[in-house]
Amino acid sequence: MKILRYILFPIMPFYYLATWLRNKLFDLGIKKSKSYSTPVICVGNLSVGGTGKTPMIEHLITILKNEYKVATLSRGYKRKSKGFQLGDKNASAETIGDEPFQFYNKFKEDILVAVDADRQNGIEQLMNLPNSPNVILLDDAYQHRKVKAGFNILLTTYDNPYFKDYVLPTGNLREPISGANRAHIIVVTKCPSYLPEIDKNMFLERINPDKNQHVFFSSITYANTLISAEKTIELEALKTFSLVTGIANPRPLTDFLESKNLKFEHLNFNDHHNFTPVDIAELSKKELIVTTEKDFMRLKDYEVLKSKLFYLPISITVDRASKFSSLIKAYVEA
Repeated sequence: MKILRYILFPIMPFYYLATWLRNKLFDLGIKKSKSYSTPVICVGNLSVGGTGKTPMIEHLITILKNEYKVATLSRGYKRKSKGFQLGDKNASAETIGDEPFQFYNKFKEDILVAVDADRQNGIEQLMNLPNSPNVILLDDAYQHRKVKAGFNILLTTYDNPYFKDYVLPTGNLREPISGANRAHIIVVTKCPSYLPEIDKNMFLERINPDKNQHVFFSSITYANTLISAEKTIELEALKTFSLVTGIANPRPLTDFLESKNLKFEHLNFNDHHNFTPVDIAELSKKELIVTTEKDFMRLKDYEVLKSKLFYLPISITVDRASKFSSLIKAYVEA
């Protein structure tokens, strides 16, 4: 894969120019963005791959849901339905996508969960509902410039920050680094649980935020209890198990499990993997399966897996948490 990326290096300047020009046309107003009276918060990244958008959306829901009617709007990647869909009791990973289904499964009636590849149409549909939301969270929409979000949260990982990367196809960036200028908040995600101030200062120096931008650092917190459709068990009670992941970067999870001295085999699938009948047949032979919450949403309805399938909940911890929350609430209130 790396060799192929080096071979494609001559294409990189053309991709850079095309994405830079597209952004410039939006910045100059030649290509039109639509603003909304309802507060719209966009969570996204410059790079492809997992930067922690799903736990960040859930963190924002937790901050806002007790005071506001919150809606999430996602593309609904790899769902089998078309157009605008609203999560309800009949929703599944197939109808609204695994991550939106995770939002619905976790927060139920506390929020609205919608999917639409056309973000403008999705927002308009939400605003026309009888119980329309007070705030809309756009999931993975940083490059969807046809919608002008009132507040942009840009995520970048500690291990692979955008300022060390290159645009596609040689690197992983969807657009040039200058795209970070649109962010109101930049969050360095998946940091070690303890991050020395010297490391934070290095990131701040490289990010070089302007006076209106705020930089935060977040880390993943793993639960010590596994959850299934039927029961819970303590993680440390496990002897051996099969870890099944279909996410962009399972490394933090495997590192955590190894730090607990747990013995497991790792069945690593591609991000948003659609499990086939052959996959399910193989998984049914496993004695106990531990997976991510996102993968659990796609696997939990298979009867042959129900008694052996568990997921490990995660959450994020943001440094200067009160400051982060106050910035989010101040935007919504304004």
